[in-house]
Amino acid sequence: MAPTIPARPRVLWLIKGLGPGGAEQLLLLAAKVADRERFTYRLAYVRPDKTHLIPEFEALGWQPERLGEGGRGWPADLRRIMAGADVVHVHSPALASAARLVARSLPPSHRPAVVVTEHNEWSSHRLPTRLLNGLTTPLDAHHWAVSDQVRDTMWPSRQAGYEVLIHGIDTEAVPVDPDARSRLRAELGIAEGEVLALTVANLRRNKDYPNLLRAAHRAVAVEPRLRFAAVGQGPLADEVRSLKAELGLGERFHLLGYRRDVHELMAAADLFTLGSAHEGLPVAVMEAFAAGLPVVATNVGGLPHQVREGVEGLLVPPGDADALASALVRVAGDDALRLRMAEAARARAADYDIRAAVAVQEEVYAELAR
Repeated sequence: MAPTIPARPRVLWLIKGLGPGGAEQLLLLAAKVADRERFTYRLAYVRPDKTHLIPEFEALGWQPERLGEGGRGWPADLRRIMAGADVVHVHSPALASAARLVARSLPPSHRPAVVVTEHNEWSSHRLPTRLLNGLTTPLDAHHWAVSDQVRDTMWPSRQAGYEVLIHGIDTEAVPVDPDARSRLRAELGIAEGEVLALTVANLRRNKDYPNLLRAAHRAVAVEPRLRFAAVGQGPLADEVRSLKAELGLGERFHLLGYRRDVHELMAAADLFTLGSAHEGLPVAVMEAFAAGLPVVATNVGGLPHQVREGVEGLLVPPGDADALASALVRVAGDDALRLRMAEAARARAADYDIRAAVAVQEEVYAELAR
C-alpha cells in the first residue's frame, strides 16, 4: 500500500539563534508569507543570547522554541522535536550537521527529511564547521544556496547537488512614514545638503568594519558633505568603537547598535554601503533597492549578481579601503548619478519577492512529505 500524505505536512525550521543577522531576517520574512493552512510549522533555535526577533515572530503567531531550555541538553531536545516532523529545514551549517546525524539515529518511521539552506560562503566558516558540514551534506534530501557565489565556495564534489534559490524581501510591505526622513535626519544631526551613507551589518569579522571605517575616514576628507550611520551589534563592538575613535571620525560616523527601524533609516539615507570581506546574499541590499538607494559595496558573495556596476551602484575589491572611499566620494558627490542609480535600484526591487522563494521551498516540503 502506498504511504499516505499527511493532511498537513509537519515542517520544522531550525536555526542557531534568532538575533538580527541576515539568515534570521530572511526566516522572519518567510514566516510572514508561509502557508500555514497547508503546512504545520514549528520554529526552534539553540542560542539563549540571540532572541532579538522573538517578539516579531510571536506577533505573527509563531512560538519559537529554544532547544535545551530548562537545563536539558539541546541535542536531546533536537532529537525529540525532529521525531515529530516530516521535514526539517536547517539554516545554520553547524546545526545542519547535527540534524543530519540525529535524523539517521531515528527509526525510519520517525525519520524526517532534512533540507538545508546555505546562507554564507563556506570559506567564511571555521574549519571544523566547514569539514563537518561538507562531510554530512550528502545526507540531505535537498539543499539550496542563496547565491551562485555561495555555491562556488563549496567543495567541488558538493556543488552540483545545490540548487541556487534567490531569497528576497517583502515587496508588499507597508510604506514608510513620509515624515521618517526628516525626523531621523534631525535625530542624527544630518544637515541640509549632506549625504548620508547607511550600512546595516553586524559587528563581525566577515563584515570588515575596519575596511569601511578607513574608507569613511578617507572619503570625508575629500567629500565633506558625506556622513555615515551603521546599524548592527556583535562581538567586535569595542574594537569598532576604538578604531572609529582612533580615526577621529566623531559625529561623521554614527554607530547606532541594534535598531528595528531599519526601513525608516533607509528612507533617511542617500546611499547604502557595505565593506564586507564575505557575504551570502545580503537582505539589507535588497531592502536598499526597495528604498531606492544606490549601493556602494565590495565585490563579494552574491553582490555581483545583485548590483550591476554603474547601474544600481558601484562595486570594489574587498579589503581595498582606497577603492571603497573613491566609490563613495563619486556617488556622494554626483547628485545626478545618485538619482539615476536610485531609480534603477527601486525598479530592481521587484525581482526579490520572498513569496517566490517560499513557494519553491513549500513544493519541496510537500514532495518530501509524501
